[in-house]
Amino acid sequence: MTQSRRLAVLFGAAMMALALLVPAAQGATTKPGYEQFKGCPTPAESANSSGCIRSLVTGGHLQMGTKTVPIEHTIELSGGVNEELQEFIAGPEGGLSKTPQKIPGGVLGLTGLTWLLEFFGSEALTLYGTTELAAPPSNFTFGTVTIPIKVHLTTPSGVLGNSCYIGSTSSPITLNLTTGTTSPPAPNKPITGKEPTPSFDAKEILHLDGGTYVDNSFSVPGASGCVLKLFGFIPISLNSFVNSQSGLPSPAGKNEAVQEFSIELVERVNVY
Repeated sequence: MTQSRRLAVLFGAAMMALALLVPAAQGATTKPGYEQFKGCPTPAESANSSGCIRSLVTGGHLQMGTKTVPIEHTIELSGGVNEELQEFIAGPEGGLSKTPQKIPGGVLGLTGLTWLLEFFGSEALTLYGTTELAAPPSNFTFGTVTIPIKVHLTTPSGVLGNSCYIGSTSSPITLNLTTGTTSPPAPNKPITGKEPTPSFDAKEILHLDGGTYVDNSFSVPGASGCVLKLFGFIPISLNSFVNSQSGLPSPAGKNEAVQEFSIELVERVNVY
């Protein structure tokens, strides 16, 4: 049994024992020193959540087809988990933060339509990708996590419309992230993540720092909802341009996710 798995089992057992011994708190405000867990549901909001989790992705990248989104701004995932760490439930202030990441090449690189410069200028064609949850995360083991996502593509000028996505709720990009070694289909080759370093602080918060999740075995669907309204009223679908220029849809073996992360985990009875 790996160190991460042993920690998961021990922490799960501790939460089960405390849930039996300590009455559930009904307050909606976090205790002092646990404000970072405000995304965790209260006992009234979720009876199944025994632990509160907060994960920060501080670096890495998401490669989809021929395009890569660098992670330059911290993405936060917060919510609650059950004793087995399999069920994730976010409170009203939890979930995945909507943190735009700048995509190199902008809209011109994404679509190949250089004539857009004449209408909008280079600054308005700056492109951002925002990762959003397509479904709740699952399969938490500290060494793995499964996260179905979709990527919202936006620009300051609204060139792509408001509903331009790669991935969707019905057809997500499903990341099976691991700190171990992947087994991707060709042409990708195995890559290896890094297990985080565990520690407890005086508030009984388990810290897992310096970890790296990886996955290069997932597929990526084509773009949808990318519509340019030329002169404000002539709709032009850009989906085919995005797909052809970005190599989408992209089969498993041609994409890659790397996430540098840290995790904080604590029994909910300490938080509320």
